[in-house]
Amino acid sequence: MTTLRRTAVAAVLALVLPLPIAGAATAASAVTGPATAIAAASSPAPVSAELPRPTGPFAVGLDTLHLVDADRPDPWVPAAGPRQLMVSMVYPARPGSGGPAAYMTTAEALAWLQQDNIPNATGLAQAVSVTRSWARADARPAPGRFPLVLLSPGLTMPRATLTSVAVDLASRGYVVALVDHTYEAPGITFPDGRTLGCVICDRPPAGGPAAVASSRAKDLSFVIDQLTDRHPAWRYARLIDPQRIGLAGHSIGGDGAAATMAADDRVRAGVDLDGTLFAPIPATGLDGRPFLLLGAQADESPGQDPSWSQGWTRLDGWKRWLTIAGANHSSATDVPLLASQAGIPEPPEPLSPSRGLELTREYLGAFFDLQLKGIPQPLLDGPSPANPEVTFQRP
Repeated sequence: MTTLRRTAVAAVLALVLPLPIAGAATAASAVTGPATAIAAASSPAPVSAELPRPTGPFAVGLDTLHLVDADRPDPWVPAAGPRQLMVSMVYPARPGSGGPAAYMTTAEALAWLQQDNIPNATGLAQAVSVTRSWARADARPAPGRFPLVLLSPGLTMPRATLTSVAVDLASRGYVVALVDHTYEAPGITFPDGRTLGCVICDRPPAGGPAAVASSRAKDLSFVIDQLTDRHPAWRYARLIDPQRIGLAGHSIGGDGAAATMAADDRVRAGVDLDGTLFAPIPATGLDGRPFLLLGAQADESPGQDPSWSQGWTRLDGWKRWLTIAGANHSSATDVPLLASQAGIPEPPEPLSPSRGLELTREYLGAFFDLQLKGIPQPLLDGPSPANPEVTFQRP
């Protein structure tokens, strides 16, 4: 794919939005309460919005950080002053501590749902905001030190839409920094109550997608700075092993992952989830560091995306190019699952939302277990009978 792919949120959520909300939540429960029921159009019986249960042995905690880069003006709105970022820290926690964490703020959910002028977004936003994620707010951290993995979402996508991936990695023993890139998603809520919209979603910046990837690289390196500095911005930064840092991104976030690795040698391993490499991998490679290309078969089979073909030849360390049959551009995110849990019939051919997330989490977990923990992963050695949808491409 050589155009800047925008996840088809509207196509998925347009199916959901006509559904009525059963049992409107109070303002307090929209922040910390259990998931609000979503009623299917064909039945008044409520269906709770819930992400897949994490697969690892750890309970999961969630903190929210507001970071300000005083040395860098905002690239998209210079008049806004220094670049500011919101980051969700998802981490291994002690069981039984903390309370249910919000999936996103109601204002973020509303802005996300309204980005394509879809009706009835106000009611649905409250339900989306309290989707059960299995993360616990203010949970006490588990003892130990863990690798750090940063996650970067696609353009127009709130950071919350990679929550399933983040929570699963944290349950397997990772600290995860889930990064929102300001003015690149339709709604990002800051501590002062402002919810900022997207400036570049429908108005590409000068320099095009490569400029977005380059900006993401600066954002992500800044987040690493703030988490590993002598005086870190996060209260539980002691959990992080700064010698074991990985990065994965979806869509333009995957391009940003490669761009970050090209500029920042602290990142030891990276993953591109179905993202065209508008900012090319350098001709000199990534200094032998491992990189995983994981995409939908229809998007990223050899010959479909010239940037992956070129990138593959430039990767100079451990590498895999995997494609998933039946997946689409958003299969690595929570979006299709949220739609299906609202009672929307699944299309007969594409991969089911739950299976898409299951495969994404399994292969991401295996990759980071191998590259950041040194645990052998036969799953990455070749095709698996248990996962016939996954093809190991050998261009």
